[in-house]
Amino acid sequence: MKKLGLISGSGDLPLAVAHEAREMGYTVFAIGLEPLADKALSAVVDEIRWINVGKLGTVIESLKKAGIKEAVMAGKVPKSLLYKSRIIPDLRAVKVLFSLKDRSDDSILLAIAKELEKDGITLRNTTDFTSRLLTPEGVMTEGPPSEEEWKDISFGWKVAKEIGRLDIGQTVVVKNQAVMAIEAIEGTDEAIRRGGRLAGDGAVVIKVSKPQQDMRFDVPVVGMDTLKTMIEVNARVLAVEKGSSILLNRDRMISKANKSRISIVGYC
Repeated sequence: MKKLGLISGSGDLPLAVAHEAREMGYTVFAIGLEPLADKALSAVVDEIRWINVGKLGTVIESLKKAGIKEAVMAGKVPKSLLYKSRIIPDLRAVKVLFSLKDRSDDSILLAIAKELEKDGITLRNTTDFTSRLLTPEGVMTEGPPSEEEWKDISFGWKVAKEIGRLDIGQTVVVKNQAVMAIEAIEGTDEAIRRGGRLAGDGAVVIKVSKPQQDMRFDVPVVGMDTLKTMIEVNARVLAVEKGSSILLNRDRMISKANKSRISIVGYC
């Protein structure tokens, strides 16, 4: 029986990954990162251990003891935790943090991947276990964007790719071909709130993969929380990258978007 380690942050993505991995014939051993991972994860994996998000050494030792040679990371681990004293790192995590040239997402995640590799654990692409969740191309909702909104998507796409290249964030909020907000450490939902308030009604939200996107981690994900935040600020369009972003709860999202007159587009 093939074994897969699942290192789980917050959100629904870890549950979706666990479901697909088990359907592919894997036995799933999960690390639920506390206080982030959903307790519902216990019901959809074969075995689970709950470990504080800062205990990198404990995470790796637990995976090794379980005989894990392949692992996948899924779910959000907000970098803002580093600045709110909510992570108490163990010695291995401290060594990793002090070895970094900077604290960008890519630097942190690549360093973690290297630590796993030192102990014989290969990190797999998240997309290897989310094939049914990848964003399709085209308009998915009943109402397409207007001509002006298509212009905003095209304009915002270039900006989003550039902030991705700089490893700042993956999301930009636009209206009338002007940038209302770009995502930084606060995350997608807060960027949408900030940009939506500045735009008033009708903001366009664009989320992309980075030009240098490593599919092992930080793959762009949108879901019901994204949509609820857009409804909160009366945003009008969500454009996400076709084929290299993940759409969670697609049917529910599209149904809710239709009722709220929001367009969802898979763009490239």
